[in-house]
Amino acid sequence: MLEIDIGGKKVQLDFPEIKARFVVTGIVVVFIAVGLLTSFYTVKADEEGVVLRFGRYEKTESPGLHFKLPFFIDRVEKVEVLRQMKQEFGFGTRGNTNPNQYSGDTEQEQEKEMVTGDLNAARVEWVVQYRIDKPREYLFNVRNADETLRHASESVMREVVGDRTVDEVITIGRQEIESESSRKLQSLVTDYKMGISIDQVQLKNVKPPREVEESFNEVNRAEQERATAVNVANGEYNKKIPKARGEAERAVSVAEGYATKRVNEAEGDATRFEALLKAYQEAPEVTRRRMYLETMQEVMPLLERKIIMDEAGQQIFPLLQLNQGGVQR
Repeated sequence: MLEIDIGGKKVQLDFPEIKARFVVTGIVVVFIAVGLLTSFYTVKADEEGVVLRFGRYEKTESPGLHFKLPFFIDRVEKVEVLRQMKQEFGFGTRGNTNPNQYSGDTEQEQEKEMVTGDLNAARVEWVVQYRIDKPREYLFNVRNADETLRHASESVMREVVGDRTVDEVITIGRQEIESESSRKLQSLVTDYKMGISIDQVQLKNVKPPREVEESFNEVNRAEQERATAVNVANGEYNKKIPKARGEAERAVSVAEGYATKRVNEAEGDATRFEALLKAYQEAPEVTRRRMYLETMQEVMPLLERKIIMDEAGQQIFPLLQLNQGGVQR
């Protein structure tokens, strides 16, 4: 008990009572603060919020500011539904934010070792790209959906690779393997109701075992050189053969045109001769004179300069410029 003098009046203070009041007030303030802080939450633009009430699913909220029951009665699991995630098999990219993106070094070596349908070995590295499209199924239907997806992807890839030869896996069958693996993995994920959508399955490095890798690469180089030589030969063939065919067709067309021309000329000459013969038979003298005049009309312009003199004028030697042409009598 403490006694103090205030304005000449003595007041007694009871410390236990004051302390109890401060404690009660502090508890009330903390209670109100915790209630306020735990009564609202924010969901980002690329997320969806799954609300759990006493650990049981209550509802799914879209992006924005939302309210919930305070004092941790409601708990919110935020799931990134717009983010494209990936899992790497047989290799790993450092510095990622997804803990299930790749496994340890020992597991990576085991993941990539596969047996093909013709009982050959191959080292296959691939990537699975996926999204979470149903947050409720992703959180509650399967324990650790990302880890389950890794096991499912490895199982599907081994099945698909095991149905093909090593040449198909390493060379010509890569695209078919990717599409079939994506389809089968999506079917398996749907059956498990994992809430995951498979965007793509992509093969990265596909190699033979290390012991035969160099020999295999030499075979591939030989195949590529052969393919290059065949393509070059086909290119030369496609360049020269059409050209030769074009020249042959042009020569044939020229010959056919010349033949048609000669035939038409011959037919025209025959027709003209028949017409001339008919005219000659009807009027021989007139026809003969007309033919003579027409022939002279055609021939005379082709001759050089000519001077025709009368035989009766031999006594008089005319003055002529003889250096400009010949003289005929």
